[in-house]
Amino acid sequence: MSTPLHLEPIPFITLPNWVKAAAQCGFNIEPVFREVGIETDLIHLESATVSAPLLQKVMEACVERTRGSAQHFPFVLGETFAFDYLPDIDTFLATSPTLRDGLRVFDWVRELINPLIQVRLAEAGNEAHLVLALAPSGEAPPYPYFSETTFASIVKFGRRLLGSDVPFQRLCFCHPQPPHAAAYEAYFRVPVLFDQPQQLLAFDRALLDQPLEGAFPALHRQARYRVEQRLAQQPAKAGPDATPAAALVAAIEQAFAEQPALLGQGIERMAAVLKLHPRTVQRRLQDADQRYAELQDRARFRLAVRWLEDGRQDIETISERLGFSDRRSFTRAFTRWSGTSPSAFRGRERSDG
Repeated sequence: MSTPLHLEPIPFITLPNWVKAAAQCGFNIEPVFREVGIETDLIHLESATVSAPLLQKVMEACVERTRGSAQHFPFVLGETFAFDYLPDIDTFLATSPTLRDGLRVFDWVRELINPLIQVRLAEAGNEAHLVLALAPSGEAPPYPYFSETTFASIVKFGRRLLGSDVPFQRLCFCHPQPPHAAAYEAYFRVPVLFDQPQQLLAFDRALLDQPLEGAFPALHRQARYRVEQRLAQQPAKAGPDATPAAALVAAIEQAFAEQPALLGQGIERMAAVLKLHPRTVQRRLQDADQRYAELQDRARFRLAVRWLEDGRQDIETISERLGFSDRRSFTRAFTRWSGTSPSAFRGRERSDG
């Protein structure tokens, strides 16, 4: 029997943020970690994990230490959150041409930082909503502290990109109005509603495509490439309890990795390999909010990076193995993904070595 998602270990790469937030609130968090049995190992921080129940205990202890003070720990933790340990994500966000483009960061947060944080964009009329879900479907909503922390970070980064006076329209929470409700509007500076059917931040839809002052296309492409490199090292995940859509995505990624020739043979051939009807593949990909071409691009990029770094195949051979019609098509695609040509990438790798 598999472990429920909310009980699986989650990355604890955010440990330094907890330490900084506690210090800002005037207490030392090390005894809290010790009391609940969390090991603090900065040397192996990238591989450190913690269970959600333990993290909940730490949060509750930190809230208790700030109760009655001017500081509410979840707000401070959200405000303190930064991508210090994943600077490429921070660079990508800071150099985004539009907010819509920058929202890709939420996918990376789920994959690299916390799989329980799921933020999606919904557009309705003149409004855009960033909808937050912290618990898997079918489970009771989580205690409000992590929702408070997540929205504190979202509002912080939103104001960083759009300006400190950005007119957010409202902030909605599923939980009942808490005793410290008066602190919400003072902190967020936006109308706050409780007992709502969804947790979301609402704002003017036009802000999604408003050009941002920090846009820097070259750095933006490079940062995206470096994050994609990191993701390429992440194994596909599809446990026994995965949805059919998620399991299919993992199966397609595994098939591409094991049989690169599939990259040039189309969705019908992939469906035959997976013993599914092509329409079934297309429907499940839609359920997973994925496009076959995007999975294909990701697999090509991962393999291209691996083979270019390996150095044993020439660029023409790599292009052919990845299913491109010619080297020029591969060069255009790789430049779009990484911001540099395959030959320049290979030259840089050799000079770095």
